[in-house]
Amino acid sequence: MAEVLRVALVAGEASGDILGSGLMQALKAQHPNVEFIGVGGPRMQAEGLVSDFPMERLAVMGLVEVLGRLPELLSRRRRLIASLIERKPDVFIGIDAPDFTLGVELKLRQAGIRTVHYVSPSVWAWRQKRVLKIRDACDLMLTLFPFEAQFYEAHQVPVCFVGHPLADAIPLQADRAAAREQLGLPVDAPVIALLPGSRGGEVARLGSLFLDAAERLRALRPGVRFVLPCASAERRQQLEQMLIGRDLPLHLLDGRSHDALAACDAVLIASGTATLEALLYKRPMVVAYRVAPLTFRILKRLVKSPYISLPNLLAQRLLVPELIQDAATPEALAQTVSPLLVDGEVQTEGFDAIHRTLRRDASERAAAAVLNLLGRS
Repeated sequence: MAEVLRVALVAGEASGDILGSGLMQALKAQHPNVEFIGVGGPRMQAEGLVSDFPMERLAVMGLVEVLGRLPELLSRRRRLIASLIERKPDVFIGIDAPDFTLGVELKLRQAGIRTVHYVSPSVWAWRQKRVLKIRDACDLMLTLFPFEAQFYEAHQVPVCFVGHPLADAIPLQADRAAAREQLGLPVDAPVIALLPGSRGGEVARLGSLFLDAAERLRALRPGVRFVLPCASAERRQQLEQMLIGRDLPLHLLDGRSHDALAACDAVLIASGTATLEALLYKRPMVVAYRVAPLTFRILKRLVKSPYISLPNLLAQRLLVPELIQDAATPEALAQTVSPLLVDGEVQTEGFDAIHRTLRRDASERAAAAVLNLLGRS
């Protein structure tokens, strides 16, 4: 019987749990005898991880919330490090959650345990000096995007670009007609998806703005329909309040953002990870974002990248329009989205090329890179 490979993993939120479970499946397929320890959610536990504590204890959003939970987080990290040094896994894999996992990686690597970080923090965009900590903390960085790998290579950090699991999961061509039938949308009307973000603060800043833009689009494009997927019951309630007094042909959906993207002709979208999903569905988009004025002034000084949206970062050119802060007015958004209903080919051709670049069997490549690091490939 093959020697047991003991793999420690820590994921801090739902997206990391999805990545971790895919990686665990691939490791089991490529190595006959694997034992998993660490921290993960229900998907990772279903693959055989016995979680040291509930993953939800690490899922904290916002500076004030983090400060309130800091003693608990530091205590959990200390105990986890001590426990893992005692159990001596063959490798530790920190999945995203860099503020927590990089500290674990640093201590474990100093104790002689191999360490891998899966999903790069946005170190290429701001706080670039973090790359020095990353170089000290991990034996291998696994990136989802090629431009990230180029950054790490330039800073002498061992790196492997593995591709993005979403690019593997989303088909190269989505069936628009089938998606419309599922959502009860007419086949022949133009449909625009509105995605103002998944968090309460984002929807507060962008929800009414997107609905104002939709009213102007209705004047520009008679017969247009709108779909708006709500990330949660709270977001739905928030948006229903914003719709009072408006007369818009709009479908509010509970979740189902992928169905909305498959069904639509164009997208008005908040900057964030959803822009990658819109890209993979090959739907032309306009990216908008607003933050508090002070936050914007600080970010303008800190951020090194010329673009804020993933499609432009991946294309390394201005492929999709970005309307940020004061430039994001209802009129400007409507005037920029409207032409995409009939003339979005430049974007969609670029999206197709990016999709093919990211479609790499990410979990299998990540597992192979980990085993190669350990000399077990």
